[in-house]
Amino acid sequence: MCGLVGIIGNNLEVGPVILQALKRLEYRGYDSAGMAICNNGRLQLKKGVGKLEDVERKCQMSAMPGMAGIGHVRWATHGAITVENAHPFADCHERLAVVHNGIIENHNELRSQLSKKHTFSSDTDSEVISHLIEEGLEGGASLEEAVSQATRQLKGSYAFLVIFAQEQNKIVGARRDSPLVVGLGNGRNFVASDPLCFIDDTNKVLNIEDDELVIIEAESVKVIDKEGNPV
Repeated sequence: MCGLVGIIGNNLEVGPVILQALKRLEYRGYDSAGMAICNNGRLQLKKGVGKLEDVERKCQMSAMPGMAGIGHVRWATHGAITVENAHPFADCHERLAVVHNGIIENHNELRSQLSKKHTFSSDTDSEVISHLIEEGLEGGASLEEAVSQATRQLKGSYAFLVIFAQEQNKIVGARRDSPLVVGLGNGRNFVASDPLCFIDDTNKVLNIEDDELVIIEAESVKVIDKEGNPV
């Protein structure tokens, strides 16, 4: 089972907090781990194969500066156990990063379409999500609009989180048939596949339902349906 987490806060260096959250997901079993953080309009991404402590020692993921980030521990389903197949996945221009749980059933079809314009770095089904969102952004959509457009093309199950360097004050999440919960904090908010990720920080939990999107900022959480209407 894979696990994911996103954290955003005011005056909060999220790297160490994400690392602690990922440690709480180790019980699920995993073969690789990674983290992406936005800082000063730039995306930073580090990942590796093996135990979380080994990846951290080698990559120093938690030392990346920034107040908005996402992390993931992966149990391989599509693609071998390699650094390239570990999450997060970036777009072609390394402006956005995606972490994903679930199975995208039409990933071969989507990859075939997207490969005409996009370069893939992995063998996973998950990477199609980052390039679908990239398509929307290049078409002038906001991050949440691009995520919504991408979900309409996905078949299968998913919970995924996205950060985008040019809109670094937010994390956007979406789910269908895979768990996603929000933790409501004070000057910081959390989103994860398991509330254990933020149990020491807050006991206020919001469950995201199928086909809903959630936009998380340090001081606010907004949920919208697939038509873009507030929930």
